[in-house]
Amino acid sequence: MEKNRQFGFYLDQTRCVGCRTCQLACKDYKKSAVGISFRRVVEYEGGKWFQQESGAYESTNVFTYYTSLSCNHCDDPACTKACPTGAMHKDKYGIVSVDSNKCIGCKSCAMACPYGAPQFDEDAGHMTKCNGCSERLDEDKEPVCVEACPYRALEAGSIKDLREKHGAIAGVAPLPKYEKTRPNLCIKPEKNAQPSESGSGEAHLPQSYQEVNYDIV
Repeated sequence: MEKNRQFGFYLDQTRCVGCRTCQLACKDYKKSAVGISFRRVVEYEGGKWFQQESGAYESTNVFTYYTSLSCNHCDDPACTKACPTGAMHKDKYGIVSVDSNKCIGCKSCAMACPYGAPQFDEDAGHMTKCNGCSERLDEDKEPVCVEACPYRALEAGSIKDLREKHGAIAGVAPLPKYEKTRPNLCIKPEKNAQPSESGSGEAHLPQSYQEVNYDIV
């Protein structure tokens, strides 16, 4: 990918089946510690069953869909504004990265980020997060999560190019409204996808990630 072009992700919710291959591939590649995952797959569900007056059968509007989520390398990242040392910064690809030499592990970035992207590594003693596999971008390779997805639900690259190809929708539940941080993300919504912060469903993560302070859960 060319430098000085804002990096971003595209997610096709109609293809994502919640298999979490992207999540596992990222964790394996990054060798991240237990409890840390830079990409998580969130299940969003809602609706109810309805008893018909005749009592003969039930109808339903139950739905569920999946959102593969990592750092969205926002144009207005809450984490960089909260960081007291400048450890959280934008790099040559517009990717939000952590300078481990400056990070003091105060977790301010984690508390500020509505996506739960920065995560504290107790063994390393500093914050960690998705860096878009920038070392792979230097070699013109795709991020590991994109390469690993068996259903080709993920793409990465210049957000300008991705939006021209797929559109600019990003405000889909369980994610916050686009205006909060202006994420470099575009989504093809699943047919039952709900608007951001609509309150019409609930988001669920695997139990091992529930201790993290996710605004989306």
